[in-house]
Amino acid sequence: MYKNLAAAFAAACCLLPAQFQSARASEPLKVGFVYVTPVTEAGWVRQHEEGRKAVDAAFGGRVKTTYVENVAEGPDAERVIRDLAATGHKLIFTPSFGYMEPTLKVAKDFPDVKFESITGYKTAPNVATANARYYEGRYLAGVAAGRMTTSNVAGYVAGFPIPEVLQGINAFTLGMRSVAPTAVVKVVWLNTWFDPARERDAAMTLFNQGADVVAFHTASTAVMAAAQERGKLAVAYHSDMRKVAPDAQLVAVTHHWGDYYKRRVQAVLDGSWKAGNVWGGVKEGMIRVGDFGTQVPQAVQDEVLARQKEIASGKLKPFAGPISDNQGKTLIGRGKALSDSQILGMNYLVAGVQGKIAK
Repeated sequence: MYKNLAAAFAAACCLLPAQFQSARASEPLKVGFVYVTPVTEAGWVRQHEEGRKAVDAAFGGRVKTTYVENVAEGPDAERVIRDLAATGHKLIFTPSFGYMEPTLKVAKDFPDVKFESITGYKTAPNVATANARYYEGRYLAGVAAGRMTTSNVAGYVAGFPIPEVLQGINAFTLGMRSVAPTAVVKVVWLNTWFDPARERDAAMTLFNQGADVVAFHTASTAVMAAAQERGKLAVAYHSDMRKVAPDAQLVAVTHHWGDYYKRRVQAVLDGSWKAGNVWGGVKEGMIRVGDFGTQVPQAVQDEVLARQKEIASGKLKPFAGPISDNQGKTLIGRGKALSDSQILGMNYLVAGVQGKIAK
């Protein structure tokens, strides 16, 4: 009897580790997302939320996603990212430039967790970076603005003076001046990503200064609402914003994260995830221009969409010379184009932009 009991205990002990391993293997992969603003109907966070939903739809019970919204860049971000890592999330997406350093700091303490720093540029063994070539869409929006302006003045409500924002301002200006050579772009800096009241005030200021079309690099729909109120035009950013500005929307520059997020989740699931750097644009489907407003003639729509195809094919490069800065310095000559490294390090405003880079 005792021999049989001993044998039974031994058998049970041998089975338990395998059973635990099987239970662990059947648990869903926990994936976390950290959002810099509240989840709204449109905007930067909305596009990443759509990407999270795409992950849910693609993987079902194999993956469990979690998001934390309205997390300020800095110490709050580090606390939230650390909490996600400590609670079993094995893949964490941090889509805001100001999350880069907190992400790297937490990643050092959780080497078995994979991190995706979206818009960041610093990698680590367990930290990948990814971004989109927003400037490609900005150039196309500039073409539409150049065709539609009557004052030859556009405005731009800008967040922080990081290269990504400068790329957008400059590409928009170059696109606009490709069809309206004497057009100018006036810039208002906010040094914030999300402050609807200040975004609205900045747009109103630009309209008062003669702009009849405005673009923006902030996170709310306030600029679109201001344009609707004033009977002006505005370029929607991040999302289609016709719901907010049905008459004012000129075109929308949208970015799409679902495919990228699904690929990265799959890589964790199958063990192929590696840190790297992805910078995709129109060609990769990460950037798209469309959702034209009711005031845009078909001929303008066709022209913009034709140029979008040229960007996808590589025939059209938004930062092709000649390009000079707004201080008169030649940056690149005719027949040449800025390299990726030159674009990524952009620290100037091109000819046609009125204003200076914010301190």
